[in-house]
Parts: sequence; C-alpha cells; structure tokens
Amino acid sequence: MAKAIELKLKAGEVAPKFTAATNGGGKISLADFLGKNVILYFYPRDDTPGCTKEACAFRDQFADFKKRGAVILGVSTDPVKSHDKFVEKFKLPFTLLADEDKKIVEAYGVWGEKSFMGRKYLGTNRVTFLIGPDGRIKKIWPLVKPEAHAAEVLAALA
Repeated sequence: MAKAIELKLKAGEVAPKFTAATNGGGKISLADFLGKNVILYFYPRDDTPGCTKEACAFRDQFADFKKRGAVILGVSTDPVKSHDKFVEKFKLPFTLLADEDKKIVEAYGVWGEKSFMGRKYLGTNRVTFLIGPDGRIKKIWPLVKPEAHAAEVLAALA
C-alpha cells in the first residue's frame, strides 16, 4: 500500500501557476481556468494499470464533473506523443499535460522518492489537487486509490 507523501502545499494556498504542452499539440495555463474548479491530478505513467483505472474513472464520470463546471487536467512527465496514444486508446475526454521538464510536479511537490518491489526510484506520486475558482487550493488528496478516486473528487464538488 502506498503511503501519503509529505506535501509542501496546503489547502488555502494559491496554486502554483504553470503553462504546459497538452495532448493534441496545444498549450494551456492554469490561469486559463480562473473562475472554474480545476481537478489537477498527477499520475506516474500513461497506459499503466493504476493510471489507466484512474483515468477511465474520471472519463466515466466526466459528464458529472462537467455539469458541476469543473475542469479535469491530468499531469505526468510523459511526452505529448505518449499522451496522444493514451487519450486515443481510452477515449479520454479531458486534457493531459506533458510535464517533461518536471516543473509542475516539482512546484506541486509530487515528484519524489517511490519504491516498487523493494526498488527505490524517483517518480511522480499519485496526488490530486482541487483548485477553486479563485486559484486557491481547496482540497488535496495525498493518497489515491485509482478506482474510487474520481467519485471522491466528485463528492467534494457537491
């Protein structure tokens, strides 16, 4: 079982600004979504079992997030080309950000030591931030269960 990481950001703080390349060849900034709730979810890798479960859960409840006026942004350090394949394969209706230079994962404090089968390495921790319409962090999920997570986030928007 994964353990929660020590977060450097807290609810109530202004979310770190960013601009990133997206699947489909676009570019977006956090500032583009002022006035909306933004679900910024960090995940380790495209098309891996846990990441696919999490992305598909957000996909399956996408209409409910949209009804509540929320924007979903997935972030990993994978390149745009990888994101394009992931989006196409699983018909993901939301935007994925390519953080290849690790500026966003570092700004949000989700890049760090992980361990898998006794091996330690650096990678993206699975953490989700709910950023309010005012650009402040409303809620943070430092420990995510991929299958159930989208429902938890949706409940927080109610």
